[in-house]
Amino acid sequence: MISRLRRETRWAQIWSSTRCAVRPSRSASRTEPRWGLELHPGKTRIVYCKDADRRGDHEATSFTFLGYTFRPRLARNRWGKHFVNFLPAVSKDAIKAMGREIRSWHIARRSDKSLKDLALMFNSIVQGRINYYGRFYKFMLYPLLRRINDHLVRWAMRKYKRLRRREKRAGELLAEASRRSPRLFAHWRVGLKPGGWTMGAV
Repeated sequence: MISRLRRETRWAQIWSSTRCAVRPSRSASRTEPRWGLELHPGKTRIVYCKDADRRGDHEATSFTFLGYTFRPRLARNRWGKHFVNFLPAVSKDAIKAMGREIRSWHIARRSDKSLKDLALMFNSIVQGRINYYGRFYKFMLYPLLRRINDHLVRWAMRKYKRLRRREKRAGELLAEASRRSPRLFAHWRVGLKPGGWTMGAV
């Protein structure tokens, strides 16, 4: 899927630089001969790819595809200067879907499992999401990934009697575990450890 996104992102960049428009044209319902693409007349929407060079105001300036929302975003060039570019980042719908998936794991109820067991159960899924959605503007995943720590805190409170109704102490226990084994969970590996904060580039 990542390779497909890369191809489609490249196609969007080419399309936006050559055919960025505001109104549907007669050719929008035909095959684009240069890339062999056929546009569905009932599902096609012309989007204005607004950026630093295209500053007009139009109805549609974003679209969502393969879990990414393409829209004007602040970027930085190789000289460190900020500018607006038309770029993808994880979509709100994708964030909501991943949030539902994490809740469906019912981590807090798995008091029969150890931290290592939980890591083995869910790391591959979390790492896959980081690999895919973290290719652009990774920091937009951070609030979602931090929720996993919240679930782990509730897991600790259920698992250990001495931590019942002691959320702060449970958080400290997890923070200590993350210092001992900083790579135990996939999201800890990108710096999202309990009780901490993360600085990172997009």
